[in-house]
This record gives sequence, C-alpha cells and structure tokens, in this order.
Amino acid sequence: MAFLIVLAALCFLMLAAYRGYSVILFAPIAALGAVLLTDPALVAPMFTGLFMDKMVGFLKLYFPVFMLGAVFGKLIELSGFSKAIVASTIGLVGRSRAILSIVLVCALLTYGGVSLFVVVFAVYPFAVELFRESNIPKRLIPGTIALGAFTFTMDSLPGTPQIQNIIPTSFFGTNAWAAPWLGTLGSLFILIVGMLYLESRRRKAVANGEGYGTSLVNEPAPFEGGRLAHPLIALLPLVLVGVGNLLLTRWIPHWYGSVQSFVPAVIGHPPPVVQEVSKIAAIWAVEGALLLGCLCVLMFAWGPVTKHFAEGSKAAVSGALLASMNTASEYGFGAVIAALPGFRAVADALHAVPNPLVNEAISVTALAGITGSASGGMSIALAAMADTFIHNAKAAGIPMEVLHRVAAMASGGMDTLPHNGAVITLLAVTGLTHRQSYRDIFAITVIKTAAVLVVIAVFYATGLV
Repeated sequence: MAFLIVLAALCFLMLAAYRGYSVILFAPIAALGAVLLTDPALVAPMFTGLFMDKMVGFLKLYFPVFMLGAVFGKLIELSGFSKAIVASTIGLVGRSRAILSIVLVCALLTYGGVSLFVVVFAVYPFAVELFRESNIPKRLIPGTIALGAFTFTMDSLPGTPQIQNIIPTSFFGTNAWAAPWLGTLGSLFILIVGMLYLESRRRKAVANGEGYGTSLVNEPAPFEGGRLAHPLIALLPLVLVGVGNLLLTRWIPHWYGSVQSFVPAVIGHPPPVVQEVSKIAAIWAVEGALLLGCLCVLMFAWGPVTKHFAEGSKAAVSGALLASMNTASEYGFGAVIAALPGFRAVADALHAVPNPLVNEAISVTALAGITGSASGGMSIALAAMADTFIHNAKAAGIPMEVLHRVAAMASGGMDTLPHNGAVITLLAVTGLTHRQSYRDIFAITVIKTAAVLVVIAVFYATGLV
C-alpha cells in the first residue's frame, strides 16, 4: 500500500504537468496528499520542515544561475547578436544543410549559456526560413531544435553552464568540466547518430513527395536580414562565458581555500557562517562567467540593448523565477516522497541494479522522466541517493567526475517525455502538435539515453575520464 501511495503521487504530478497545470501549485499538493494517506499528523510538519526547507535550499543555491542565464540570453537577443550568429552559421554551413545549420546554431547558443527556452524563441524564425526554402517538412523543426539545444550541449559537453551540468557539483564536489573525455565522446555520439536519424527522416519525406507543408500556424515572416553585428563580436560574449567559467573554476579554490567563514553581524556574538568552497565553487564560477558575458554584451551593444532592456529584463527575470520555482517545487516534492515508507520499495528496486554507474543512470533518468524535468528529476535522485552512489563508486574505484557526468547526461534522457515543460514550449512556439512532431523528439531522447550507456561502457573498457 505504501508503494502505491508513492506511485499515485508521482503519476498525479506527471498527469498535472501533462495537462499543463502549474508544478509550483501541484507539487506540494501531490506530496502532501501522499503524506495525508500515509500519516495525516505529519502533513503540516513535513510541509514546513521538509518541503519548504528543500525548496528554499534549492533556490538559495541555483536561482542566481537561472536568473543570470535568462538575463544573458535576453541581452543576446536584444543586441541582435543571436541573429548575427544564426546568419553567419548559415553562411558558413550552407542553406542546403538546413538541419545541420540549425543544430549547430542551437548548440552554440546553448553552450554559450543562453537558456534552452530562449534558444527556442531565437532560432525558430530562422529554422522556418531555412526549412521553407529547402522544402523540408516543418514537422522536423522541433526534433532539430531538440537535438541542438536539449541534448549534448545541455549536459554532456564539459564546461556547459546549463543548470543540468551544475547541479551535480554540489553533491559530488566536482566542477562543470568533470570527465571531459567521456563528455566529449558522448556528445559526438549524440550529434552523429542524431544527425543520421534526422537526415533519414528528411530523405524519407523527400521520397514521399512531402514538402514544407501547408495550413500551418505560428508562421513567422521570412527573415529579411538587416544590419547585424560582426559574427566575431556576436560570438565574443559566448566565448567569454566559456573561458571565464573554465578559469574561475580553477581560480576560485585558490582564492578562497577549502573553507570560507565570516561573522554575519558586528553587534552581538552570532555564530560564523561557514561555507565549504569545494561544494559551491562551480556555482560561483558559472555565475561569474555569466556576469562577464552580460557586461561584454552591454559594452558592444549598449544602444540596442538599453532601448528595450526594462521590459526585456522583466521578461527574463520572470522566466527565471518560473523555471527555478518549478524545479525547486519538484525538489521539495522529491524530498517528501523520499521520506515516505513507500519510497523504500522504489529505492530497493533501483538498488537492485548491481553496477554503480548503471544504477545511477537508471535512477536519475527514471525520476527525470516521471517529473518531466531533467534538473528536477536529477535533484530528486541525488538528494535521496547521492550518498549511496558515492559509497558504491568509492568501493568500485570510480572517480566522482564520472558520477557527475553520468548523472548529468542521464538527466537529459527520458526527461523529454510528453509532459516536459521544454517540449510543451517547443511545440507551442512552432505551432505543431505532439501528434505531428513528438515522434522525432522522442527518438532524440532515446539516442540521448543510449549515449549514457555508451559513456559507461567506454569508461569500463578504457578507464578514460
């Protein structure tokens, strides 16, 4: 019965997300409903003492990353740098390779620190222009954007500033550059196999005489160029974010040491605030890098940005609040579910997988799929089972960097089920339905999930990290 209560809570939250209801509202309802059915006396204590504690703790660590990422993406958009990057990539790769062009543009923006949601809005008009001119079915656009923005640059490539690559740092004491060789090999696997799949779908459509399509909705006007920034200037903030992240990751531990403490008041005798730098250095590094990127955009495009910065920054901060609150609510939900007796059955089932890395991969991707969120599912899995993963990895001689990379990559696998927020946003922006385009998104998800197993196999075969 206890297991069924946990399962019902998970299914309820998944259904609510699928139906488009707010996770911020329904995560506590689902969690406290499970507590009510287990022990009614614990509803209030669990809400304030566990759900809210974990939710606020998540926001304390990660909200600045969400906010700076959203603001940076908005600055890239307002400055016209995103248009310049798209136009130059198309000129370099060629309009005949529309799918590859869009994948590369999405990858470049995502790896540069632009939010996944911002990438969808920024790239879609150019994807429409290219696909329309090349007579490629519009229904392939969501799968193309998903491959470029939701996969290898989100959590596989070492150094990516996306939140899915940052969350494991606080659990494993690693940094965003963990397991660079494994991450790079996994990224190449996803890119190559994903491109082969999308090209096969394009060729099949051509063979069937299918063109771009008619009677479509949300069709933007064709892109008509205009005066754009030089591509190198447009790329500079993205490069600065990547380089700044790498350098700050190395420098911060040297500047602050292993532990940093300070007294939070000058009156009285409050206890000192003590912080373990190793657990938060990666977060500080990403925040500093994104701040440098923002300053770089302002330096080169002050005029265009300031014209619309007031409204643009409000939209960016609102988006960051919504995204971080959604994830934090799921984090609180996971903490409550993990405290219930029924979760023991789930944990025991996941622990039944003997291999530490496969166990971690299955646990993270399963919970990411259930919650419909890569960051939320990974947060739940690591909050509940990180100590077990670490213990088993140490016993097997597995570096923490490998645990980091496997967890990050697994989070971006089955999280893209139909109720995933990014999937729903992508389809809404492109004016397509699940019936039209979800097949390709799901195929990309399967390829992404398979890449995790490839990385694990390479590690065991070669010891490469």
